[in-house]
Amino acid sequence: MDQHFAEELDIAQVANQACFSKFDFIRQFKKTYHRTPYQYLKFIRLHRAAILLRSGQYSVQEVCFQVGYTSLSSFSGLFKSAYDQSPNKYLQAHKARARQQAIGPSCVIPACFATLQSCIKQQF
Repeated sequence: MDQHFAEELDIAQVANQACFSKFDFIRQFKKTYHRTPYQYLKFIRLHRAAILLRSGQYSVQEVCFQVGYTSLSSFSGLFKSAYDQSPNKYLQAHKARARQQAIGPSCVIPACFATLQSCIKQQF
């Protein structure tokens, strides 16, 4: 599942490869990973989507298809429920942060911390 997360997976085939019946596989999987195979696959896909969005190289639609979703609206809904913001807002926030970091670290270091560091140096 980790290697083929972007493909459409049939749980019966996965269970067959593991030499289990479908229902035994689901039960054993949940016992081991504390989530169903579907929940695990959703987690893997959304985690990979977040990584791709943070890279800033792909649009939300491209990421949606790269991680195995065929519906942009269902992908957006699942992403929002997992990350508390839409994939578009997530992408924009990371692009803004990258722009700030490009300007210099003083844009992302809180002023109180920067001031504290200069006060410590003056004391020694």
